[in-house]
Formats: sequence, C-alpha cells, structure tokens
Amino acid sequence: MTVIGITGPTGAGKTTLLREVEKLGGGVIDCDAVYHELLKRDTALQNRLEQAFGPLRDETGAIDRKKLGTIVFSAPERLETLNAIAWEMVAARTEALVEEYRRQGSALVAIDAIALLESPIKELCELKVAVLAPAEVRVRRIMAREGISQDYAWARVKAQKPDGYFVENCDHVLVNDCETAEEFAQKAQEFLEPIYTQSL
Repeated sequence: MTVIGITGPTGAGKTTLLREVEKLGGGVIDCDAVYHELLKRDTALQNRLEQAFGPLRDETGAIDRKKLGTIVFSAPERLETLNAIAWEMVAARTEALVEEYRRQGSALVAIDAIALLESPIKELCELKVAVLAPAEVRVRRIMAREGISQDYAWARVKAQKPDGYFVENCDHVLVNDCETAEEFAQKAQEFLEPIYTQSL
C-alpha cells in the first residue's frame, strides 16, 4: 500500500486530485474532517483543550469553536499550543485510519492536510505531493467556491506559504494550470495510475 500526503494552498485543485484517488478505489483521509470529528466526540481532546485554555463548552456541552478561535487567534503562542495538541491527536487518529485501510487491502491512501509539512502526519506518507496553481487562478476559484470578494480572496492567498516552500519540501509537484477541472482531473489520473499500479 502506498500512502500519499497531499498538500498545497487553497484553490489549487487538491479536491480534484483526491477524487481521482477515490476513482481508483483508493482511500482518502481528510485531516480537517478528522479534527472536527475529534473535537465533537473525543473527550480526551476536549479535556486537554480545556486544561490549556479554560472552559470552552457551549450550553449543549460541545466545544464552542468560536470561543476557542477567539482565544487562540489573538495570541501566536496560544495558537501554537492548540496546533501542538490538535496535531498530536489528529496524527494518532489518522495513523489508525491508515492501518484500517491497510487491513482492508487498499492499494492507495491519500491524506489531505493543508499543513501536512508542518505536522507529524508527514511521517506517515511515502510520497508528499503538492498541488499548485497560479495565484490569480486560485483567487477566481476561491471567489466562485465561497462567494467572497476579490480583496478577501487575495488576502487569503497572500497569507499562505509561497509555492517555493511546497516545491522544496515535497517529492512531487502537480501544477494545475489547466483550463478546466476535467483537464486537471486527466493530469491527476495520469500521475496517480503508475503509483497505484506499483502498489497492487
């Protein structure tokens, strides 16, 4: 089984690549979804967050994500603490999910993590793949996808790591300069097929 870590800035086309993994019968693990699931259900994570940041629960007993966000985004050291706690728990859960796919006989598993290169999850990946696209293309895609203004979309794009960071730290780079999503899907499929075949 081959485990691929997929990263890259927002709006570049990671979702298209992940869909192609699924079409080949591979497994996909979305680290954002894993974190939100743990936040909802994992009492160990909930308790650790409250030890670090004080009471965080809303009237239903769930972690109030807005309250947590307000606490951590105003102070870089608090955000670092949150990231350290979250990544440790997400990495453990992701590793368990990878093992589940291995037991099921999957040939290919893709881990989707925007902060893959800064997290312990990169150690689970045999290949680290970045999906990149020109900044103006990403801005257009984010605006269309999220219904936000051009200024806000540019602010989001400029706040992310530069392309060079991904190029230096990944094993492969897929550049999505395609006219259509279908064209990039074809490019992604051609990239994945030999990896999948070797994993069988």
